[in-house]
Amino acid sequence: MMTKVDPRLSYAPDHAPHAIVIGAGLGGLASAMRLGAKGYRVTVIDRLDVPGGRGSCIRKDGHRFDLGPTIVTVPQVFKELWAACGRDFHREVDLRSLDPFYEIRWPDGSTFTARQDTARMREEVRRLSPGDLAGYDKFLADSEARYWFGFEDLGRRPMHRLWDLIQVLPTFVRMRADRSVYAHAAKRVKDERLRMALSFHPLFIGGDPFNVTSMYILVSHLEKEFGVHYAMGGVAAMAKAMADVISDQAGILRMQTEVDEILIKDRRARGVRLATGEIVTADIVVSNADAGFTYDTLLRNHNKRRWTPKRLRRSRWSMGLYVWYFGTKGTRGMWKDVGHHTILNGPRYKGLVRDIFIKGKVTEDMSLYVHRPTITDPSAAPEGDDTFYVLSPVPHLGHGDDTDWDALREPYRERIIKVLEDQLIPGFADRLTAQETFTPNEFRDRYLSPYGSGFSIEPRILQSAWFRPHNVSEEVSGLYLCGAGTHPGAGLPGVISSAEVLAKLVPDADYVRQTEKVAAE
Repeated sequence: MMTKVDPRLSYAPDHAPHAIVIGAGLGGLASAMRLGAKGYRVTVIDRLDVPGGRGSCIRKDGHRFDLGPTIVTVPQVFKELWAACGRDFHREVDLRSLDPFYEIRWPDGSTFTARQDTARMREEVRRLSPGDLAGYDKFLADSEARYWFGFEDLGRRPMHRLWDLIQVLPTFVRMRADRSVYAHAAKRVKDERLRMALSFHPLFIGGDPFNVTSMYILVSHLEKEFGVHYAMGGVAAMAKAMADVISDQAGILRMQTEVDEILIKDRRARGVRLATGEIVTADIVVSNADAGFTYDTLLRNHNKRRWTPKRLRRSRWSMGLYVWYFGTKGTRGMWKDVGHHTILNGPRYKGLVRDIFIKGKVTEDMSLYVHRPTITDPSAAPEGDDTFYVLSPVPHLGHGDDTDWDALREPYRERIIKVLEDQLIPGFADRLTAQETFTPNEFRDRYLSPYGSGFSIEPRILQSAWFRPHNVSEEVSGLYLCGAGTHPGAGLPGVISSAEVLAKLVPDADYVRQTEKVAAE
């Protein structure tokens, strides 16, 4: 489909520089908005039928299944994005603050409820482990310090020059960025349940808490300071609102259209060739496709200096995901203790994470993230019914094992049913209605994610900031990257910030126009 453009609107003139954005994921949409605000004519090209990428949704029998992100943190990055386009985010997106954020449950029956209020959070810590209260306070202070450095400084500016890295190395050393998220939590608190509650957040962006740099404890401050939110209509509604902004800027979205290759002339990106053979020229190209797919496939006929196939194979990739979307009939008033977000821990934490990330082994036990959007947004299901989304981290497809997800799809679902029946929503299996499952196979085939990984390249310390694929390509002039696989990384704040960084690197349309005029003369 092609989003209609209102002929009454005229932003970039027909002779303005043309930018192609490959991929209508949230990073690509945000980049298109930023480029439109800079005066470019923008064409967004995506192989799916709706915008949003992993943030899109599917509908079945009256149920709306949000496929990817389910929470919104740091809402100001969206507010600033809309403001850059002369718009008011809160007039166009209905964002609701959640309280509590989520509940964590352990097999022994203990629980931890995360909220924004610091006093109530301290009371949760006191209830589980009174002796860890002082350590928790120190952890929050550590988290805030890393937020200001890791997110507001590094995460919102380019990191493509080696000097950018050299300048910040002393701060990395002082903040012990070499220590893992779990190790930092373990230094502050002794209770293993609290260590898990303070360290699991990297899993939301594809990272192993026992190996990802402790800079990512900044997420605890994000939650406490800015809250956790839900967009009514799901993240897909946000994606549609972004597409509407692009359309109002006179940009074009070409959906169900696949890019086969980025075209290079004189070592500069000059456009793309579509799978149909059509060539679309451009002054700049932005790839919101996975960075690995961009370099390995879209630039397959171009010799690479840094992001070679060998280097990409040797990179550490985020875990895969098994996601089961399902509806239940007549359950809206049932399971009153089950809120919008629940995390069910299996009997192991470190051992399970190691099996997933290091050994690449699918195990019998599992931990689950359960999303019940109908608690906040009844429109996600028919009246009186519920919609659920259950996510289980699993190994990606690149570990060299022989996991056959087509064969394992149903047995794994049966295991999830047993866990949910025993620990969270008893009797739900008799009320199942619409269903859909995604395995690493779907992430590979639908999103073109290398190895079916859920969040692109894992955010370890030597795969973050300067070490990550840059927002301005190291391989080709005129090519820029955005989204989870580039700086600053995965997660909604990360991919939206990647567009902010990109906008600081892309020259204004007027400059490009003047440069071309001088060259022509």
